[in-house]
Amino acid sequence: MKREITGIHHVTAIASDPQRNIDFYAGLLGLRMVKKTVNFDDPSAYHLYYGDEKGSPGSIVTFFYWPGHEARGRRGSGQTTALVFSAPAGSLDYWTERLQRNGVAVERKSRFGEEVLSLADPDDIPVEIVEVGDDARSGWTAPGIPEEHALRGLHTAELTVGFASPTEGLLSIEMGFRLVKREGNRARFEAGPGGSGHYADVIEDSKVARGTGGSGTIHHIAWSVPDDETELAKQSELEKSGYHVSPVMDRDYFHSIYYRERGGILFEIATETPGFAVDEAPEALGTGLKLPKQFTELRPRIEAILPQLQAAKTFA
Repeated sequence: MKREITGIHHVTAIASDPQRNIDFYAGLLGLRMVKKTVNFDDPSAYHLYYGDEKGSPGSIVTFFYWPGHEARGRRGSGQTTALVFSAPAGSLDYWTERLQRNGVAVERKSRFGEEVLSLADPDDIPVEIVEVGDDARSGWTAPGIPEEHALRGLHTAELTVGFASPTEGLLSIEMGFRLVKREGNRARFEAGPGGSGHYADVIEDSKVARGTGGSGTIHHIAWSVPDDETELAKQSELEKSGYHVSPVMDRDYFHSIYYRERGGILFEIATETPGFAVDEAPEALGTGLKLPKQFTELRPRIEAILPQLQAAKTFA
């Protein structure tokens, strides 16, 4: 049987302040900090991972940090443009009240027959919470958040492009996604078993300006494959279709390849293995600073540069 991309692995965005980011995603939204490390290309900056109890593929959001006004980006065409989470049916009233009580503006809307709560994080990155009745994944229960309302993981990847046809063609042909439905200028595709965590929404908007990278934007979207063999097969297929694909890169917790789709969005394909417990016990994920192998000898210097981080703020 041909093995394919199974859904979302993770989404990586860029923030301006790591402590404020921790307070929002781990404190207010209740995600687990599953890994505290540094940027592979810049060890002076944190790279933080949030997810469910195990950091399961499809639950993970990660953040690089680019401080300062000059590092501010612009959301637009050629980017993943929202972090979209799944929550159990009947949870939006709870999340509306919790967010508004803590000063976060929200808006309710409907899309593809689903109820959606829209908000923004401290860097103005769009965040959505979608009520899903059939998401069997378990959420991480943070202080003050009942298990029955905990976020289950990512719901869909939102891909905004000026012209949808090339992106849709890549998803449906080389990447093996299936078209589910269309609504206005948005087309929903699904991979693997389908359902929450396996969706990609392609949004065609020829009027929106081209996005630029920086804080307040999403850097890339990673798709999940079960193993190295599948990743190498996808690498070969993409290269044969004319995409410039990176060599396989060891990211300690998964292996990755990178390429840009025709609309400009940076795509990654990441393996499900080895996972986040390779250098920390499962019960201790995210508690220690873990460094990529090439930086281990620089630990004293890196620790002296990095700002001190506190545990996530507890919200009422």
